[in-house]
Amino acid sequence: MWHFVVSVRMRKADGPVYGVSRKKLGGESLSRCCSGKMGGCRAFRGSALLFVLLELSLVCCDITDGNAEHLKREHSLTKPYQGVGSSPSSQWDFSGSTLVTSSYVRLTPDERSKQGSIWNTVPCYLKDWEMHVQFKIHGSGKKSLHGDGIALWYTKDRLHSGPVFGNQDQFLGLAIFLDTFRNDLDGTARSFPYISAMGGCSAEIRNRDHDTYLAIRYSKGRLTVMVDVDDKNEWNECIDIGGVRLPTGYFFGASAATGDLSDNHDIISMKLYQLMVEHTAEEENLDWTKIEPSVSLLKSPKDNIDDPTGNFRGTPLTGWKVFLLLLCALLGIVVCAVVGAVVFQRRQERNKRCVRLQSAERGFNT
Repeated sequence: MWHFVVSVRMRKADGPVYGVSRKKLGGESLSRCCSGKMGGCRAFRGSALLFVLLELSLVCCDITDGNAEHLKREHSLTKPYQGVGSSPSSQWDFSGSTLVTSSYVRLTPDERSKQGSIWNTVPCYLKDWEMHVQFKIHGSGKKSLHGDGIALWYTKDRLHSGPVFGNQDQFLGLAIFLDTFRNDLDGTARSFPYISAMGGCSAEIRNRDHDTYLAIRYSKGRLTVMVDVDDKNEWNECIDIGGVRLPTGYFFGASAATGDLSDNHDIISMKLYQLMVEHTAEEENLDWTKIEPSVSLLKSPKDNIDDPTGNFRGTPLTGWKVFLLLLCALLGIVVCAVVGAVVFQRRQERNKRCVRLQSAERGFNT
């Protein structure tokens, strides 16, 4: 007999659903019961079964009520990738160097000058969603001799190859870049590989002995990106940005590219979950397909990237920062005043000594 306990947890492989952990009931109690009267054993089994059914009903209620999340298969890419191809009924289409196997979708092989992509053919009309991506970047290149990385897309257009990780340069929508090659074009000292959108973080996503995971959540105007690169079944926050506006009716996709340096860029799965979130009547009546992708930031998206030198580069002055600046200015004034007073006092004493010496010399001469 198994005792089912309801627990809430985020699962990287199966999505942000309500998980069910389980543990055994005491075997000794059951054996003792069965070694006694049959009626007592049946009664115990009946009550235990009823208890389990009641707890399972609670699990079902928790899964379907509140903020439950549901896998949307028409937007998900999973093994053995049966819905991938160029037929009219296919839900995913690919281009370039992409190779589809029964275990992974390889966007690029470990060869130079390759581009590949895979795109969902079904536009997404969900207002709130969460995408889980299981991927693997690996190759024979050592240290910094590898590139270029993977990009994850939610855009208006699809299947347009170009210079941005195998996709077109001008796009409308959202892009998450998993950059493994250091360009050093902006002079920013970052650790690579680097994950970026309207912010970013460094993450060891290359040549790991296990698969790596990334979650993209968009809900009520907030974009959150989380990673699990250590295979600990734990999400670590990478990006959290508010004020993001994304329309519905766009397409999900993934692309990768190699240049003079190369890597294998593999997608193992892409799973999209619908987030059951309540919206206001005004939001429900809004035509979400007409929304222009935007983010309401008071600063450049580049300024959301951590500055490892510790500079407050372009960040707005909050109340605490203003207070600290005023405090530093006040302390500076006090220090200057004290130093000035000490210097002035020493000069006065020196002048007095000079006057005394001059008076003494005059008296001696007379």
